Amino acid sequence: MNEPCKDELAMSVDAVSDTYWQTARGTIRERCEAVFNQELLSDVKFVVRDSRGGSKTIPAHKFMLAISSPVFFAMFYGKAAEMKDSVEISDCEYESLLELFRFIYSDKANLNADNVMQLLYLSKKYMLPTLAEKCSAFLKENLNALNVFHILPDAQKYEEKDLMNQCWKLIETQTEEAVKSEGFVTVERSVLEELVEKNSLNIKEVELFKAFDCWAEKECEKQGLAAEGSAKRRVLGERVVQGIRFPLMGQTEFADIVLDSEILTLRETNRLVKYFNSVLNDSVGFLETERNGRKRVISRFRSLQRGWYYGIDSNCLRFDVDKNIHLHAIHFFGSDNSQYSVTLGVLDHSSGISVRKQKGNFYLSRYSVKLEITKALILYLSRRLL
Repeated sequence: MNEPCKDELAMSVDAVSDTYWQTARGTIRERCEAVFNQELLSDVKFVVRDSRGGSKTIPAHKFMLAISSPVFFAMFYGKAAEMKDSVEISDCEYESLLELFRFIYSDKANLNADNVMQLLYLSKKYMLPTLAEKCSAFLKENLNALNVFHILPDAQKYEEKDLMNQCWKLIETQTEEAVKSEGFVTVERSVLEELVEKNSLNIKEVELFKAFDCWAEKECEKQGLAAEGSAKRRVLGERVVQGIRFPLMGQTEFADIVLDSEILTLRETNRLVKYFNSVLNDSVGFLETERNGRKRVISRFRSLQRGWYYGIDSNCLRFDVDKNIHLHAIHFFGSDNSQYSVTLGVLDHSSGISVRKQKGNFYLSRYSVKLEITKALILYLSRRLL
């Protein structure tokens, strides 16, 4: 009997390896991953558009999809089961559906800024709550003032409450940056209505108005309307216009910005002008309550041009508050490359009683730089003080 040549032996080994591919994979997940996006054992194909406008096919296995998703179970094994070997999907792109299947086969998904929103949609559509949680977590980790108004509408649509809350929290603390982002002019009016009624926005009222005016101009353009005063007011709606706190603006700001927009009526303008000149006898018609989200900067010295001189007494800032406050930061000045020891304290100036005192060290590597606060001081400064 003739012995096989080396090439024949190699072919034989490859054939055995292909035949017994399961034996090289010790877990069920590894075996499922092996057939992901493979023709092997597949019994259905999904036809979906790709990002270039064409279409692609994804081979899949009905059983794998059905044990992961109630929607796929009904599609392939329910009373009105899909009997075709090919299923067309028109509401997503190839790359996103492929990642959805990757998660079903392996519990893994390659999330990125380009696919996470569509994957969140698909996870809701096919009832995959674990994938929805992963998408929501990814969005939370990558949330910032530039993308928050892109993310918030989808968080509302898919009822991701934690994500919604985080979006609003960021908007309230970084309001000015957020409303100047490209995403702001694309949101629905309902978002503006909710925004304008929040007391904790960190923005000057005139800047908030400018953002709304910009949104109105874009909305008029979208609807094919001339961006004049009455049209901008109509697209904004009365709830938004009445929610803007015009009395909080300076008179010059009001004259330079608001009057030129022509959004207010003549009667409203007259009343506000009288208000600014202290000749209005009744209500101005707009909220006068300050928004409490804006950070206040309290300075002991207006100018340091002649240097900073001090004596043996403690340096202090004196102010009155009528609600709980947070001390966010303290800015120290000193000599270059010097180390200092400082004691921070809160003194009730009406009674002279020390409310809290904390000592710590800091180092200045450059003249007039912001203090890097020690952990002890951070703990102290983050406390709520009466």
